[in-house]
Amino acid sequence: MKTSTLAIVAVFVATSVPALAASPEAPVPAKAPQCSGQQKDSAECHHGPAPSALPTHDDSGPIILRGEKLQGAPAVALDELLRAPARHAGKTVRLEGRVRKACERKGCWMELAAGDKGPGVRVTFKDYGFFVPLDSAGKRARVEGVVQVAALSEERAHHYESEGATVPRGKDGKPEEVQLVATGVELFR
Repeated sequence: MKTSTLAIVAVFVATSVPALAASPEAPVPAKAPQCSGQQKDSAECHHGPAPSALPTHDDSGPIILRGEKLQGAPAVALDELLRAPARHAGKTVRLEGRVRKACERKGCWMELAAGDKGPGVRVTFKDYGFFVPLDSAGKRARVEGVVQVAALSEERAHHYESEGATVPRGKDGKPEEVQLVATGVELFR
């Protein structure tokens, strides 16, 4: 009888412990809040939940890495992209520039530009899978991703402007911008 009881306990432990070890409780991401563009509270903003607090790469060196390792996409100069964005729309490119502004609420976007005024390229991050540090403004960045030319709603434009972004307007006065949905980012300290 003792042998059969021990055998049952051993079978139970052997089948239960690996299952418990293999499936730790994963944190449930917060629901993405809605933003009307007029709300100032980051809890009510379109930014969505922050990704895992763990960086995707080591941040201890002179370069801060986020997302995937850069794959060697064709390099395009920032001024060339801004002059002829339609030529690059839908293509994966490598872009370098100074971070003029970054989202100060969650780090969910940054703007690359040649100077303090004039057009820039808004960089967002694929599937909101990673963000950049909140103090990224002023750093030099190298990014890879897909170029998009997007018309913005007035609401979204006002929201970006409330965060300090420069939103260009087309000849018709409607907000539009050149965007890059990045798969990887290198920020230089």
